[in-house]
Amino acid sequence: MSLRILPFRQYDENDVINLFALEGAYVNESITGSSYGDAGVFVKVSAGDFDKDPVSYSDDSYLGKTDYPFIKAQYPKVNLECTPAISGDACLGLTLRQTAKADENGEKLIYNPIKAEELACVLPGQAVPVATRGVFTITSAAYVFALVVGGGIALGAAGKVAACAATAAEKVGTVIGTGSRSSGTITDSWEGDYAVVALGL
Repeated sequence: MSLRILPFRQYDENDVINLFALEGAYVNESITGSSYGDAGVFVKVSAGDFDKDPVSYSDDSYLGKTDYPFIKAQYPKVNLECTPAISGDACLGLTLRQTAKADENGEKLIYNPIKAEELACVLPGQAVPVATRGVFTITSAAYVFALVVGGGIALGAAGKVAACAATAAEKVGTVIGTGSRSSGTITDSWEGDYAVVALGL
């Protein structure tokens, strides 16, 4: 499943930005894949022109066939966009939901909005909630190399973070704990190392 964060988290809704959609090129094809559309990706602003309308409409293959006679099918998309952040970028925050086109059976989530909500998933073009502050548990898929308790985290590559000095200028948060999950006899998709980080931008 497209998650880089675990359930334990603590944040204020006032620190969540609900304005930016993930750019189309980074959206996951389905919830079973893991890529830039995951929940728990550190992002930056890539399109922030508030002079544009909040939403624009266009032909989109996600709708399927759109050229029926006398019918104009158009897909709505938020004009403000974000992309995975890398070292040197100005970090907007951490995505709290995954952005994906289809469910585990390959069925488009646009046809089943209730399931999309149950999966904590947003559709392509929809605004994805981005947390700018708070405490979050991130899996090893969200960071590169080992993180050190009491150390800082800074942007790394592909929307991930890496360890940095607690006093580093590029620091976006602090590691307050680490651990490892074991599934025993039952397969656990998120077994392995994790870290609890205090994000403060």
